[in-house]
Amino acid sequence: MSAQVIQDITSQARKTWRRLGVDEGTASEMAEELTADLTAAALDGQDARSYIAGDVEVLATSWAVERGLVASRRRLKETALAAANGAALPALAAMAFWWVGWSRVLDCSFESVATMPDGSLQQAQQVCSNAGVPLMWAGWVVCLFAAFFTIRLSVARALRRHLDPAREATVRSLTRSLPAILATAASLGWAVGVPWVAYLDAHDFGFGYYKLMYLLPVVPIVMVGAVVSGACWTRHRTCPPVKATS
Repeated sequence: MSAQVIQDITSQARKTWRRLGVDEGTASEMAEELTADLTAAALDGQDARSYIAGDVEVLATSWAVERGLVASRRRLKETALAAANGAALPALAAMAFWWVGWSRVLDCSFESVATMPDGSLQQAQQVCSNAGVPLMWAGWVVCLFAAFFTIRLSVARALRRHLDPAREATVRSLTRSLPAILATAASLGWAVGVPWVAYLDAHDFGFGYYKLMYLLPVVPIVMVGAVVSGACWTRHRTCPPVKATS
């Protein structure tokens, strides 16, 4: 076993510990211990790959778990429920802002017909801009920012209740991935909602119950589901399953 092989294995292990959120000082201590073990194995004539069972990441993860530095349980169910709780209210608020924009409840436009003394009809029309549309877009931006903080806080609290040692690492990873997760959730919500609304408009179904029966349950479920999937994927990446090593 050459010194270069030992250095490569130790470097890969340090990368794994850094990704798992192990602090630099503890990682350095474990790296020194791993280097000493590999050097001793080399003196005994043992191959490096056989010593680490062929997978540096699994070995590094198991070392961190044995020392209580990362979670031995991934707690994907707890993470999913916490992410869903954090995303539910912003998703419903986004639907409320959509209702304000598309129902034209803030549109002051009107038409009136008056009968003149000579018996003729006079039609009056006033067209105003729909104030609900800019409010809808502004509300969606607020909902995205609110979702970022509520999801992050909800997951952090759930893992704190379980005294999860990888809580901080998970929250850091989630903070980095949440913008992409929220963008995906919003895009999916838009994709499943807009084509159906366009179809109903094209067939003169009007605004009514047809849109509400579809949009109100489906769009929030799709958006929350995307957030849950993204949060669980982040947790899975932060706390990969630990396999037995020899």
